[in-house]
Amino acid sequence: MAHETIVIVDFGSQYGQLIARRVREHKVYSRIVPPDVSVESLAGPDLKGIILSGGPASVYADDAPRCDPALFDLPVPILGICYGMQIGCSMLGADVRPAHSREYGRTKLHITGPEGLLDSIPQDTTVWMSHGDQVNALPPSFVSLARTPTCPYAAVRHNSGRFYGVQFHPEVAHTPHGSTMLKNFLYDICGCRGDWQMSDFVAQTVAQVRERIGEARVVCGLSGGVDSAVTAALLHRAVGDQLVCIFVDNGLLRKNERDAVVSTFKDHFRIDLHVVDWADRFLSRLAGITDPQQKRKIIGTEFIEAFQHEADKIPNVRFLAQGTLYPDVIESGHKDGNLAANIKLHHNVGGLPETMDFELVEPLRDLFKDEVRLVGEYLGLPADVVWRHPFPGPGLAVRIIGEVTAERLEVLRQADYILIEEIIAAGLYRKISQALAVLIPVGTVGVMGDERSYESVVAVRAVDTTDFMTADFCHIPHEVLGRIAGRIINEVRGVNRVVYDISSKPPATIEWE
Repeated sequence: MAHETIVIVDFGSQYGQLIARRVREHKVYSRIVPPDVSVESLAGPDLKGIILSGGPASVYADDAPRCDPALFDLPVPILGICYGMQIGCSMLGADVRPAHSREYGRTKLHITGPEGLLDSIPQDTTVWMSHGDQVNALPPSFVSLARTPTCPYAAVRHNSGRFYGVQFHPEVAHTPHGSTMLKNFLYDICGCRGDWQMSDFVAQTVAQVRERIGEARVVCGLSGGVDSAVTAALLHRAVGDQLVCIFVDNGLLRKNERDAVVSTFKDHFRIDLHVVDWADRFLSRLAGITDPQQKRKIIGTEFIEAFQHEADKIPNVRFLAQGTLYPDVIESGHKDGNLAANIKLHHNVGGLPETMDFELVEPLRDLFKDEVRLVGEYLGLPADVVWRHPFPGPGLAVRIIGEVTAERLEVLRQADYILIEEIIAAGLYRKISQALAVLIPVGTVGVMGDERSYESVVAVRAVDTTDFMTADFCHIPHEVLGRIAGRIINEVRGVNRVVYDISSKPPATIEWE
């Protein structure tokens, strides 16, 4: 079954993926295309509307990204956001110039045309602005719908009813009624029904995968994370015993992680699971290494060798399954059906060598992370797998500052376990996007019993984010932080100090290395 589709033309906006996600939250399928997309490739009965994204360029610049003017001849409504409004208005005869007063951040919007796009929105509301240019003059073919104190045409409509433009960003949370505006566009203006359902996606994907794989076997690398877990569960529903999963134990895992993977996939789902015990090889190669990038390269190389070592033992394997998500596809510039695309398979680690002559199967390549979790729930994966916080492919190695040793791994493993246990007990796990502990093996003075001690520091980090491109630190209650610190210091030998990281991203990253 084909889905009604909204196409987002991305002019380089930092919010391009967010627009696509917001559309899908309203149960309408969306996909992102570049500005030079051919109009012929978009036309069809499934196309219900087009959104032109924002972007950093100025429409009057010589190198400004532009779309085919024929886009406006398609029989579907178009919504321009920020730069998208400016490029649309410019191509339809309006004048765009640098604004006398640039607007960044929250701005008061006064609505003068409350029908259609702005239906059911308070006449005076708040929106999020981020622009240095704006529409300076409108031709008679346009109607102004809203203004701000410094932007006379903050929302407009073409008389044809086929083009709407907003200078602000309805897709961000800082525009309180932005979701209603997008819903108005999708349902009232584009006439969408809202047929994007995860149950339909699973049924359709299972049928497609089953037809493509036929009688061959498919191998899937399991990492313990939600993406590879959902990929495996979906493939198993499609081809059953033809699926073989490989889990590489690199010795850099969290406490009980290997047992949990085996229990879920081998014992519960009855999937053919091969566990490769490569921990000693990883640790021996990491001995004496302190540079973060060198750590990653070593772990990536060893992972490839371990995976290939096991894959070579499996007969009749023609396909390799990977948990690629839609953001990966967008960022890497993949084209549908491109079997030569980079294989990341183990997040943040690296690709498999070209000598592994497999065809690539990416059943999740049209989904965002939140949609993957919904598929996981639908397939019956345990909640602790579906809602697990992201965990880097290099594992605890990039959460130990300096050299990775078996002793330091054990210290961090225990501290991490206590951290997660306490935030679960406080009912905070699902409210936090990612929580982690970092071992800083630098001696700091403390008092243990009646004696001075010089032991390591554990840093606790917890962030709140929607897209992991930006993140704020979580305001965990002090009493919870106190319990976490007290337990780590009392129960983990070798730690005498716990600190809480209150950095935001940017400028800090979420992981420390």
